[in-house]
Amino acid sequence: MPIFPLLRHYALFSTLLISACGTAPINNSSKYQVKAGDTLYSIARNHNLSVSELQRLNQLRDTGIQIGQTLAVKPSPKTTSTPSPSNKPTPSKPSPAPAASKPTPAISLIWPSKGPILQNYNGGSNKGIDIGGEAGSPIYAAASGKVSYAGNGIPSYGNLLIIKHNQDYLSVYAHNQRILVKEGDIIKQGQQVAEMGSSGSNKVKLHFELRFKSKAINPKPFLAQ
Repeated sequence: MPIFPLLRHYALFSTLLISACGTAPINNSSKYQVKAGDTLYSIARNHNLSVSELQRLNQLRDTGIQIGQTLAVKPSPKTTSTPSPSNKPTPSKPSPAPAASKPTPAISLIWPSKGPILQNYNGGSNKGIDIGGEAGSPIYAAASGKVSYAGNGIPSYGNLLIIKHNQDYLSVYAHNQRILVKEGDIIKQGQQVAEMGSSGSNKVKLHFELRFKSKAINPKPFLAQ
């Protein structure tokens, strides 16, 4: 029989024998010397490799091997493939917690007039405190700030003065007989800013409001006792 068909039959026989007997124990050596009867398939199978892996390790273009030939049967550390960083899952960063808004410091007020309280704040019909007294009695700035309005554009408030203390708070002084400051003036706490009167009202009184972010709030907790 010609030699090439004989070799093909021998290789086929070796392959079937390995398949029937199961996988031989794996050789832990990184090199293997080809022995008589070895095929590329049997060597790959015995070292837990595929034929293509064995060919790649040894740069073989076909399945032909020779007795005595030394083959690499384990990848060297340099050829061990490592996952690309792009394939690694990127741990998600926790979302930053929303920044807490700075609490506005409570404003400290002095009483704008020394008269008796005629009506307290109720949040409905009365948005502030009504303080009684005599016409011409002094009215003082409850806190330092800047005059943002001085006029009589709202009839029900009469001669009206508004002092802005900061971004959040402003104070309102209504029914004045006379306003002693003008818009844009910088005012100090305790400075006289008006005289008590009855403009826009049926009696002499000061209607005093405290507003937080434009909303009327009860001024009493902020007034010095």
